[in-house]
Amino acid sequence: MSKSEIEKALVGKGDFVKIDHLSELLKENLPFDTKKYVCLKLIEIYEGRNMLIDAAKMCEVIAIAVVAFSEKMKYYTKEAELFIKAGEFQRADEAMKKAIGLGNASERNEIYFIIKEFYKKQAEAYEKELRRAHAVKIYEKLLEMRISDSEREEIKEKLLKLYEKLGKIKEYFNLKKGEFRVWD
Repeated sequence: MSKSEIEKALVGKGDFVKIDHLSELLKENLPFDTKKYVCLKLIEIYEGRNMLIDAAKMCEVIAIAVVAFSEKMKYYTKEAELFIKAGEFQRADEAMKKAIGLGNASERNEIYFIIKEFYKKQAEAYEKELRRAHAVKIYEKLLEMRISDSEREEIKEKLLKLYEKLGKIKEYFNLKKGEFRVWD
């Protein structure tokens, strides 16, 4: 089945019908380019439906299948981004490690920076949506990462405000004293 045939089959269909059709296609023995195209279409649909974990899994499928290290790093990084958006930080770390493991020193630093920025953007999005507890988890995660002193101070200030708003007095005073610890 060619890309144009796949497109024709999807026209006018709902997202879940498209997902079903594309998932069935993945079970067939497709040429690599077609399989990659199907995975990319699934990622697009999953992201549009906020099915982020499924989209991340498709990124991993592509990353495993491609040959070029640069492409593998790209899709593992995308996988990490999607897991961050889904709140799956451990899985995001695993994807980040896979991406970093493929690169040279400058690529590793770039990937780390990109993923750190994904965390920051997601925390800010949660703050705007008034999902403060989710923002706290991300800011706490960021404090565990390798960040600059100025970033650390900025994140601590944001955390202090969020702890205060959430009534997390113990965490507030411990952070104020410089005793950061993730609380359960």
